[in-house]
Amino acid sequence: MGSPSQVTLKTTFTVCFAVLAVVTLAVLIVKAEVALILTGLAALIAVALNHLVVLLMRLRMKRGPAITLVLSVLLFALVTVALWVIPSALTQVQALVEQAPGLVAEFRASRFFRWLDAHFHILQQLRRQDRSPSELASGALPPLLHAVTGAFSLAGAAVTVGFLVVFMLVFGPGLVRRMLSQALPERRARYERVLGKVYTATGGYLGGLSLICSINATLTTTFLAIIGMPYFLPLGIMSGFSSMIPYAGPIMAGGAITLLTLATGGLWKAMATFIYFILYGQLEGNVLAPLVFRRTVHVDPLLTLFAVVFFAELAGIIGAVLAVPLVAAAQIIVRELLLVRREKLGERVPPVP
Repeated sequence: MGSPSQVTLKTTFTVCFAVLAVVTLAVLIVKAEVALILTGLAALIAVALNHLVVLLMRLRMKRGPAITLVLSVLLFALVTVALWVIPSALTQVQALVEQAPGLVAEFRASRFFRWLDAHFHILQQLRRQDRSPSELASGALPPLLHAVTGAFSLAGAAVTVGFLVVFMLVFGPGLVRRMLSQALPERRARYERVLGKVYTATGGYLGGLSLICSINATLTTTFLAIIGMPYFLPLGIMSGFSSMIPYAGPIMAGGAITLLTLATGGLWKAMATFIYFILYGQLEGNVLAPLVFRRTVHVDPLLTLFAVVFFAELAGIIGAVLAVPLVAAAQIIVRELLLVRREKLGERVPPVP
């Protein structure tokens, strides 16, 4: 007779239930990807605004009026930007779209494009992908429908995020306190410390990132207006938003704007634009970014790039924006877990005499 099995029925059911739970969680994450992205974006905005609410509460203002004042100022700022900046930007964008075929033709006739085509055969690759006019006509309706549905989806997402932000500001702190009250007394202080570190790092990162985006948009818009770029306003705004993606965003925006300047303004303006983005890259990389990343989230630049690439593949541009706060929070949690492990090992291992 062999020895009885050491794997009990309870252990088997426990393992099966754990595997089923992991699979179910993975399926829910895949199915609810959009909801998770909107919730994460709303949480980041709520954390950033909550710092202002707490600041007003320190000035002896109650939380309700403080939330109302912060949301009112934010709404006023958004309406002001919508009335003053967006119409001019849309006008320039419309002009850019109308002149796009001519710009493409000018760029194809430039020496730079002829040099690229001679080495990489770009036109040959484009001709292979061309379709017949009938196919292009039949395929024109679906993109239009996608554009209309995309606009409604974007508006619905904005409204959803707005309501989530309001509810998180109003009910979020109470929910966190009730969840912490359910923890064991000896662990509650540790949980509060971890949440406090994540809250401080995330708020500092978002505040600094907003400052970097504003500086980028202001400087780029001013520079493009000085050199006489006809589409300086939308390009400057695009450059400002590119700073939301660390390191990679400004490089891609600078390259695109330089090529557009080459097609519209000539070689000398393109060279000036290239030099400007090189100098601004040094300013953002060596002065502005360290003030944000090293003093708030303390995330290594190489780890930041890996996180941006990974989350961009998972959730697109929003994933790239959320990458740094998520990695910073994960880093804080991992450090706390390692600290707990060292404390336990310190209790088990006798001290060296």
